[in-house]
Amino acid sequence: MKLLVPVAVLGLTLATATRVGLADRQQAPAPAPAAQDNPAARGGPPPQGRGGRGGRATFPAQQRELADPAVIERGRGIYSATCSACHGGDLRGGQLGGPNLLRSPVVLADDIAVQLEPILKGSRAERGMPAFPLPADDVAAIGAFLHSVVATMRGQGSPPPGPTVELQVVVGDAKAGAAYFSAKCGSCHSADGDLRGLATRVTEPRALQNMWVAGGGRGSAPSDRRIVTAVVTEPSGQRTQGRLVRYDDFTVTLALADGTLRSFARTGDVPKLEINDPMAGHRALLPTLTNKDMHDVTAYLVTLK
Repeated sequence: MKLLVPVAVLGLTLATATRVGLADRQQAPAPAPAAQDNPAARGGPPPQGRGGRGGRATFPAQQRELADPAVIERGRGIYSATCSACHGGDLRGGQLGGPNLLRSPVVLADDIAVQLEPILKGSRAERGMPAFPLPADDVAAIGAFLHSVVATMRGQGSPPPGPTVELQVVVGDAKAGAAYFSAKCGSCHSADGDLRGLATRVTEPRALQNMWVAGGGRGSAPSDRRIVTAVVTEPSGQRTQGRLVRYDDFTVTLALADGTLRSFARTGDVPKLEINDPMAGHRALLPTLTNKDMHDVTAYLVTLK
């Protein structure tokens, strides 16, 4: 797999990119409320009502009445002392590697306290969630606080409004990351070869993580990293090579070195088509990449200076 570049992303086809672009325009999130108008951004609880500023909710999980501000503030304090190290001050994950709570079905549920209590008592200990046997009213207060944060979200999974939170992404196990890299990436990349000095070239860990997950390369020309090429072999044995413009069950079109286009009619596997996609490995990796894998590999890559 080609590793050099999270995140933009992976040599999508023109048709896919167009569909994604249209979907983004049709489903653009509502603008974030101004920090000075939002009590949650100033550290206080958001206004009561059916979710969000002015009583307007942006998705169904926000359609609920908020708890009393005093309960929310109490829950904020308990969460800060008990949960924020793992799950972050903004609920998106903390320095100890806890998951993003803004995407948690438990947090988005109306009966959050009922679902949260067994978790805090240790029902997920085998998954790395330690037990915090808190009294029921403390659990309810945490739930009220979590709902108050969700109510400020611009869309499901988006960060709540307020001051920018500096994220610490180097929370993984560098040794485990090296092992993962060797198994999944080592056939195409080398710490002593193309990735030598990577962390010196990309000094910000978050940018580095985004870069390797997306499979691109900072400052690299498209022809160097992400261009899909193909070879068409006709029944006569004539071979034609070029950049793959498009292909389907009926036609293959290549852009040749002289700038011209050439198309070939297809019937089944004739003519023979061999595709070289530098990003194929990254696309295959993404569906299997866990948060732990991502954090571990990032922790390893930041050592490549």
